[in-house]
Amino acid sequence: MSQTRRGFLRSLARTALVLSLEDVLRLARPALALAAPQSAQPQKPAVSARQAYEAPTRPAPKGQPSPVTGTPLGVQFVDVAQQAGLHVKTIFGGEHRNKYLLETTGCGAAFFDYDQDDWVDIFLVNGWRLEGFPKGQEPICHLFKNNRDGTFTDVTLKAGLARSGWGQACCVGDYNNDGWNDLFVSYYGQNALFRNNGNGTFSDVTKPVGLLQDRLRWNSGCTFLDYDKDGHLDLFVGNYIDFDVKTAPLPEDANCTYKGIQVACGPPGLEGGKNLLYHNNGDGTFTDVSQRAGMIGTLGTYALSAAAADLDNNGWPNIYVANDSTSATYYVNQKDGTFRDQAIEAGVAYSPDGKPQAGMGVSIGDYNRDGLLDIVKTNFAGDTDSLYLNLGDGSFDDRTYQAGLGLNTRLLGWGVSFLDIDNDGWLDILVSNGHVYPEVDGTQVDAAYAERKYLYRNLRNGQFEDVSLLGGSGITAAVPARGFAVGDYDNDGRLDAVVNCINAGPQLLHCESTLNRSWIKIRAVGTKSNRTGIGARVKVVAQTGSPLLNTKPGSPLAQIEAVRSSNGYYSASDLRIHFGLGDAKKADLVEIRWPSGVADAWKDLDVNRLYVLEEGGKILKTDDFARLPTKG
Repeated sequence: MSQTRRGFLRSLARTALVLSLEDVLRLARPALALAAPQSAQPQKPAVSARQAYEAPTRPAPKGQPSPVTGTPLGVQFVDVAQQAGLHVKTIFGGEHRNKYLLETTGCGAAFFDYDQDDWVDIFLVNGWRLEGFPKGQEPICHLFKNNRDGTFTDVTLKAGLARSGWGQACCVGDYNNDGWNDLFVSYYGQNALFRNNGNGTFSDVTKPVGLLQDRLRWNSGCTFLDYDKDGHLDLFVGNYIDFDVKTAPLPEDANCTYKGIQVACGPPGLEGGKNLLYHNNGDGTFTDVSQRAGMIGTLGTYALSAAAADLDNNGWPNIYVANDSTSATYYVNQKDGTFRDQAIEAGVAYSPDGKPQAGMGVSIGDYNRDGLLDIVKTNFAGDTDSLYLNLGDGSFDDRTYQAGLGLNTRLLGWGVSFLDIDNDGWLDILVSNGHVYPEVDGTQVDAAYAERKYLYRNLRNGQFEDVSLLGGSGITAAVPARGFAVGDYDNDGRLDAVVNCINAGPQLLHCESTLNRSWIKIRAVGTKSNRTGIGARVKVVAQTGSPLLNTKPGSPLAQIEAVRSSNGYYSASDLRIHFGLGDAKKADLVEIRWPSGVADAWKDLDVNRLYVLEEGGKILKTDDFARLPTKG
């Protein structure tokens, strides 16, 4: 009897308890020998894993022609970081050569409205170097206050956020439900939870809330979520590698190479880290429940970015983790305080041909507007990025090639986000790229450390068009990018991005558009649910005059989005949900389904405005921002 690939993988997952990890992976990928050695040996350089999953470039099926193809883009992204006052440099590892993998991952960024004025501010995580720094010259994270005129002021010292170290990711949420969003930053070393005091300052409360760790960890991606729906935000923290500089192999000792170039060793050959879950006790403290909740012992390891959302539409948040050089992890909420990894059964563990991938960043959104949240994930150079279509039955289908993302394999992806660049109501995709090894510069390798971005326009038929070269100088400029956040920093109704680069200054990509399309922004405020509204599902329905923008001619333009604490690679985007509405004159319906189970609806809302909507049906605030100057 014939069997589908997904059915075969599901059967393997059901027998995982009686098979060893190597057996499961071997059977799931019969055409692929295990790429990663169990220890860094000179005869097995770490690069063997990189080479193993390099995928051939295959053209995407043409499908039905789209009326969008060939039309002007109407959008340009321009880097205005210098004009905006972002005069800082992110320090991370050696600039031309790296001894260890620790020097390669880079940092995240956040559009973070810390003062609740609905003008998003910017937070940039910073890093370190192996040799350290003289006292007083240590690099620090940076918080920039939005001046509401297109510029920012560095308020780091005043805010109390001048933390140093090997910074990694950041995520945002109001963990104590006091109405002010707090900030969590992961580190190689000790993480930091900064409580927002509501007066422009923060307090490091890591120790008193119970988040100090008893050992050295390489903490990576993070996200707040209310996994037990008790109204208090819990915290997931990925872990990359159990790494210690004192024992880690050097490139010359272990013969670690990439295409003949000596580079930092790993991750294959190094011991993977264990992911952590902290339960919010409701009294301002957390308890480590990683073991009890099922975070430990899953197939995937080498965690980088994480995203939490209700991906199976049952009202409970799940966690998807992009893992480097191995299968991804998909923690499915069992509704009893535990999770089960169902990445294989769900079809989101491997590439279409069953190979492990080096996942970096992950974003979630409904790109085909069927009411189900889909997944996009970035991967290493020589491979495609991944696009997983939600089938609505707890499983996904890999549509990378069908959707047109399989055309690009040369660049190395980090930050990624679904976003509506042209306000047509269909989610596009932006990817920040940059090579992991600075040593590739000046060599025979067809790659450079600094790389341009990918920009994909949604063709409204399940496919995307690569419009990178048309997207403006902010897209085509080559930079060593890592994390980036998406948000409308000047409140002009067009989504911008801030990019954290490695050993370079940031980019602030302002979206300049010739299109005059409608939009609406929603900021969710929970009462019974967590105050930030994380996990809330927002639906907007509007009638447009153009049948091209609708799923079917004459039908309303319906979109969904979820409020999420993290997005992309190591980053946190604007918590206000932005919907493009084409030529709609109003939003016929805005509906929010809260984590508590409460559903609220508002009808006939004006377009081109922000609405702050509270659980229970109240409109707390509305603003069109017309009274204040905007840039662009």
